[in-house]
Amino acid sequence: MDDIQITQDTRIGRFQAVVEGHACVLDYALSGGRMVIRHTGVPTAVGGRGIAARLVRAAMDWARAEGLRVVPQCSYAADFVARHRDYDDIVELA
Repeated sequence: MDDIQITQDTRIGRFQAVVEGHACVLDYALSGGRMVIRHTGVPTAVGGRGIAARLVRAAMDWARAEGLRVVPQCSYAADFVARHRDYDDIVELA
């Protein structure tokens, strides 16, 4: 899965990867120095390959580089940050 290219559209607050023609997305909103991760979605046809984790990691790394705190509002992102304690310094639980 190293060939997955993740892009970001800051206009709509989305990280996206297209895998085998399927759009895999992470939607976020910016507010008061925070990035709120609202939704992470990977279609069943391409699920189970770690794509959602790659999207969350890309979002977390971008937020860190931008000096943002992250609020993982969607359940997948919340589970991800609970398993990856290396992001504790930027995570803000609601």
